[in-house]
Amino acid sequence: MDYESSLFLMINHTSMKISVLFIMKNYFYKCSDCNSTFSLKEIEEKFVYLCSKCGTAEKNKPLKGVLTVEYDYKSLRKIVSKKKFLKLNPGKFWQYHFLLPINKYPSKELLNRLELNSSPVLDIPIDKKNIFWFDDTRNPTLSYKDRASAVVALKALELGFTEISAASTGNAGSSIAGICSRLGMKSHIFVPHTIPDAKRIQIQSYGANIYLVNGTYDDAFDLCLEVSEAKKIYNRNTAYNPLTIEGKKTAAYDLYVQSKGKLPQYIFVPVGDGVILSGLFKGLYDLKNLGWIKKYPKIIGVQSIGSNALVRFLQTGEFKYIEANSIADSISTGAPRNLFMAAKAIKETKGTAVDVSDNEILNAQKIIAQEIGILVEPSSAASYAGFSKYKLSQSISPKDKVLLMLTGNGLKDIASITKWVSKPQVYTKDEIIKMFGI
Repeated sequence: MDYESSLFLMINHTSMKISVLFIMKNYFYKCSDCNSTFSLKEIEEKFVYLCSKCGTAEKNKPLKGVLTVEYDYKSLRKIVSKKKFLKLNPGKFWQYHFLLPINKYPSKELLNRLELNSSPVLDIPIDKKNIFWFDDTRNPTLSYKDRASAVVALKALELGFTEISAASTGNAGSSIAGICSRLGMKSHIFVPHTIPDAKRIQIQSYGANIYLVNGTYDDAFDLCLEVSEAKKIYNRNTAYNPLTIEGKKTAAYDLYVQSKGKLPQYIFVPVGDGVILSGLFKGLYDLKNLGWIKKYPKIIGVQSIGSNALVRFLQTGEFKYIEANSIADSISTGAPRNLFMAAKAIKETKGTAVDVSDNEILNAQKIIAQEIGILVEPSSAASYAGFSKYKLSQSISPKDKVLLMLTGNGLKDIASITKWVSKPQVYTKDEIIKMFGI
């Protein structure tokens, strides 16, 4: 019996003593700051998001007490083999159920509505170098954020919620809005008033309740928390809800499966709030604790110079709020909510963080579109811009495998593309005929 079949057998016959049932429930929550541990009842039944001992969500500051989910890896190693894991299907994240904190799944038909890109890893050389690309621009709502939204939504359903809220610069909002529409749920999206029109329209098209906040993303984040707590709405805010990290870690599993267990030496990741980076690391952490990888790839975080809190934090060890300003809106935040966990992940993998200018980001966007054939938004293009800058100062062996994360589709922000794509001139039929020398 394969893992997907065992999952649905477990759901439909919960009275049967099937080992997978116990694996799925054998997890607990751990604070990433004070290391306190909490049972499922303490967190899930009381709807707790941050560590009850040290957790804080202060205005214009990174979160403290972000929770992670820890599993019984020793027991898992006895039941889940590397060989069988590598036979799973990328995109069908529920097949990793033994490494997800979901205890009750909807029907198989409903889960299939949430399927992600089934072949995200692309091997396409550029500049005479063998570069791999992790393309999440082909997910249901065209961004990496669907990984988190799908897992958060499933957890909300399990806990009995029918409404979900989220603060977003655009992608997380459109993601949870789209996922909710597929599952018959309501969504409440808080966004800064500067959100690109394409992302705003995408959110609205899914039938979400959208609230344009007269302020920054950081202002929208804080307001969303306040409203969600007062109205008892399940909150998806990035990092604040630990399930966002658990959802985003599935990219590491898809990468591992599609590459047949041969991970790259370097992974370049665009960084805003830091949850994609820390989520990716969490997936690698799980694989390492299962004994399936010996060491981590070096994770290189990439930020815009106008939104480089992580770069500054790694240099000084201190956080200072500076209002963000970047064309790459998806990674534009003055107070990265998962700053501390992202910094730990970089140090643990012996990586680093680099920042690049908006012009470098736009140039990378153009190159990716015209040489790779993938249209990405500026935040995604930052990974290639960061790689181009990093390789000038650091030695990367020709034998080293490099992976660049592409996290959002370019159609989500048309305005940025118009900065390097001009409107073409209109010609008459005769002029075009003459142009071709016919």
